[in-house]
Amino acid sequence: MTQGKAILRVAIPSPLHGSFDYLPPPECNPAQLQPGIRLRLPFGRNQVVGILLEVASSSEVDEAKLRPALEILDSSPLLAPEQMKLLRWASHYYHHPLGEVLATGLPTLLRQGEPAEARHRSLWKITPEGREIDTTPLEKRAKRQAELMLRLRAAPAGLTAEQLSHVESVKSPRNWGDAMAALVKKGWVTLEQIPSLTMPSPPLKKGTQRAGIKGQGGFNDADSAPQNPPQSPFAKGGGDSVVLNDQQQQAINRVLHHQHEFAAFLLDGVTGSGKTEVYLRIINEVLAAGRQTLVLVPEITLTPQLIERFQRRFNEPIAVLHSGLNDRDRLNAWLYAASGDARIIIGTRSAIFTPMKTPGLIIVDEEHDASFKQQTGFRYSARDLAMVRAQQQNIPIVLGSATPSFESLLNLRQGRYHHLSLPQRAGSAKPPKVELLDVRGQPMEDQLSAQLLGQIRRHLGAGNQVLLFLNRRGFSPTIICHECGWIAECKRCDSHMTLHQKKRLFCCHHCGSQRPVAHQCPSCGSADLRPIGSGTERIEETLQQRLPDTPITRIDRDSTRLKGSLEAKLEEIHDGTPRLLIGTQMLAKGHHFPNVTLVGILDGDQGLFGIDFRASERMAQLIVQVAGRAGRAEKPGIVLIQTHHPDNPLLQLLCQQGYHAFAEAALSEREVTALPPYTYMALLRAEANHSIPTEQFLDQARELAQSIGIEGVELYGPMPSVMERRAGKYRYQLLLQSNQRQTLHRLLDQWTTRLSTLPEARKVRWSLDVDPVDLI
Repeated sequence: MTQGKAILRVAIPSPLHGSFDYLPPPECNPAQLQPGIRLRLPFGRNQVVGILLEVASSSEVDEAKLRPALEILDSSPLLAPEQMKLLRWASHYYHHPLGEVLATGLPTLLRQGEPAEARHRSLWKITPEGREIDTTPLEKRAKRQAELMLRLRAAPAGLTAEQLSHVESVKSPRNWGDAMAALVKKGWVTLEQIPSLTMPSPPLKKGTQRAGIKGQGGFNDADSAPQNPPQSPFAKGGGDSVVLNDQQQQAINRVLHHQHEFAAFLLDGVTGSGKTEVYLRIINEVLAAGRQTLVLVPEITLTPQLIERFQRRFNEPIAVLHSGLNDRDRLNAWLYAASGDARIIIGTRSAIFTPMKTPGLIIVDEEHDASFKQQTGFRYSARDLAMVRAQQQNIPIVLGSATPSFESLLNLRQGRYHHLSLPQRAGSAKPPKVELLDVRGQPMEDQLSAQLLGQIRRHLGAGNQVLLFLNRRGFSPTIICHECGWIAECKRCDSHMTLHQKKRLFCCHHCGSQRPVAHQCPSCGSADLRPIGSGTERIEETLQQRLPDTPITRIDRDSTRLKGSLEAKLEEIHDGTPRLLIGTQMLAKGHHFPNVTLVGILDGDQGLFGIDFRASERMAQLIVQVAGRAGRAEKPGIVLIQTHHPDNPLLQLLCQQGYHAFAEAALSEREVTALPPYTYMALLRAEANHSIPTEQFLDQARELAQSIGIEGVELYGPMPSVMERRAGKYRYQLLLQSNQRQTLHRLLDQWTTRLSTLPEARKVRWSLDVDPVDLI
């Protein structure tokens, strides 16, 4: 044991639980040794970046074996005490090594030891002298300078290099750099360095249409532009003149009443009820109080639209964090949020760890979405951590959804959440009429019934738009040989290959492997290979043949891979012309399509008989979200759901009485069958190149859990996963379930730290998933 010397207790990103002890680096200033700073450390034969947890006076390790840290990377703590508190809580609750959890809380560049310094960007503004200059002479001898002057005069807030690159005749810095430098030298333009953040946008001209998002009438400045200048210095670009209904105003007032304390709110509003407008009004007051807001959204596809609306609403720079950004931009956003320069932070799941200097509010939009749960590595729920963070920082949190999760509904029933109800659509929009189409025995053409095709033609003929939903991309999910029955299967997974016709590829949607389409059966040599089932690509091809004069826009992961492609497709939709929209769940939520009057759900039976007990809940949420795209403006909407099970009681209940009636019935079933949210689960997963080590490891894990002797936890398994082989690995799992959360975690506290000592632990890759969102 070492005593008397300063011992650095450090968390290192590794799969090992616990911390590591080091000596201070030579010539170290003791004042720098504060919890939350980064240290560069020797670790085995490598160097790693760790986080200082504490300075201790003794160590269980002999001094001769302790190694000194190599370098102190920060002059002050990078992780503030409130962040450390949240991350420590997350490590304890999810039983994940603290070093890896702390690393998750940092942007990639900081994990690699980069300096915690934000890079600013250049902003050019026209000067008063430049505004008075007659640019006519310049147009003859310095055309580019003249054009830049005109651009800058039209943008009093200034232009960045990124904005200048979008000008048609100014494609790169080489085209305008020298000209801009000349203008600066003449004193007509000034160059400033500003935070590298998403900046406010000027309001659109009245009547200009933008890609719509959910909210009060969508984002159309003809509806939302203020008639008078807003009173708040933070309001910008329209919206405050929108007349709120009583429920919206009550929701805003109730949240603001708890503005300076922790309170959890469930904003339970039907699609099109104006939830986003409620968010914006609340944020406006939080900004006015000098505090920051964190907004979490489930998917990257929703982020650009939400950012655009926030840009035009608030005169504030915005920090944006999602997986589509490069490492430098993520670091900049993280640092500006930490410093308080970014007053609004918008991001996907990982943004929950973004520091805020003056936290004031957290919003989790579409709180029911499973995308908030990290499914690899450190398996945390961003929604649940948002609740913990709001409580720790004593600020309000708003969870918003048209289809609240069963967990939130139970919390509401038990009095943990305040209920904010928006039961009606904003403005004059009416809820769509929902009908089930019984397709049993009906002739179908690629999942399109004659009834649905007739309705499609009728709505398009009336000058409207139609949205068809099928949550299956590609051309066909299965290819079969008509002669011998051979099926194209993935060589690495227990799954079929999906045909992507345009790319002429077989693709596995589970492991990502691809191979060229076979022209003949590899088993019998027959050329009669037939696609079975339909995906969005096949539906698009069929409708192009049936309706050759109708523009079709398909939105799924395949059609929106290129940067900017999603935005371009949304602009197509918002041109207002009669158009067919075909898509997966990317189209199901967050979009405002005022011209869509018919929504067709091609397969309403998906989820009715799923293996996972949550399948029906997700099916109902998806149906309601998709249905909510119809009739969002003045035009009435109708939703047609094709099904082979029109008498299914849950489906009938959903269509006739709505989501909440469905949820009540399903929750009653969950309570009777002792399933979450009435019970609590953890799932131990293991995978290896062969099935034997995984089964043996999980057998040993089960025996270890039983030997700990904590009553009240049921063990199920080991059992193979629903897809036993995926990406070449054999996957098995062991399920733990208890009626008491504390009882389950008492077992996990002792169990997880000992799993790595089991004989078969080194032969498998294992992970623990607390509160799993799927069991497959």
